[in-house]
Formats: sequence, structure tokens, C-alpha cells
Amino acid sequence: MTLSVALGPDTQEGTRTGTVESTDSLTAPDIPWNLVIWNDPVNLMSYVSYVFQSYFGYSESKANKLMMEVHKKGRSIVASGSKEQVERHAVAMHGFGLWATVEKASGGPGGNSGKSGGSGQGKGKRG
Repeated sequence: MTLSVALGPDTQEGTRTGTVESTDSLTAPDIPWNLVIWNDPVNLMSYVSYVFQSYFGYSESKANKLMMEVHKKGRSIVASGSKEQVERHAVAMHGFGLWATVEKASGGPGGNSGKSGGSGQGKGKRG
């Protein structure tokens, strides 16, 4: 009995051993992504700080620092992570009434490009 193997576009037959080798290389997941919170004319600064503390589990000082960055600079990167994780955070922020967007981090691995923020893996209920 002869066994045959169908080769797909991502494989090639090895010449010496007769084995099939994949030519695909494993790539790292497409991370990190940033959660950006934008300044708005609606929410009180104390409320924004409260949201950062209650959702992400940030300390009061870290939450206040990020809130002041939102207030003074118009935006702040408050969390980074996988695209799916950051999108979940953005939906949660919308639920709190904050203006949030997701953007691909411009820096290399580690991602924040020197900006403030965190891993987004705090003690929050939803994260």
C-alpha cells in the first residue's frame, strides 16, 4: 500500500528525508494595542479618576496622574495589551461614559513609546 500526502501552498517536500516541512514561520501575536481615553466636556475629573481606580484597579495616585494627563494633554494611554483585550476595555469605558479609542502601539515590544499607561491587567472586574 502506498501512502500519499497532499501538499498545500505552505509546505514543501523535504529532499533528503522524504518528510514534509512547513515553510510558515511562527509570528508573535499582533500586540500591543493601546487604550486611549480622550478629554471630554461632560465627565468630572474625580469621576474619571474613580473609573480608572474601580475598573483597572489602579492606585489613587496612578489614576489621578492619568486623569490629569487626559485633562491637560487631551488624551492618555491608560492600558495596553492584545487587540481583543483593549477593545473590551474600550467598550467598558464607553459604558462608564468615557470617550475611548483603540490604537496600535507605535513603539516596539512593550509598546507605550514612553507614554504613561499600564498593562491594563489591573484588578478590574471586567479585565
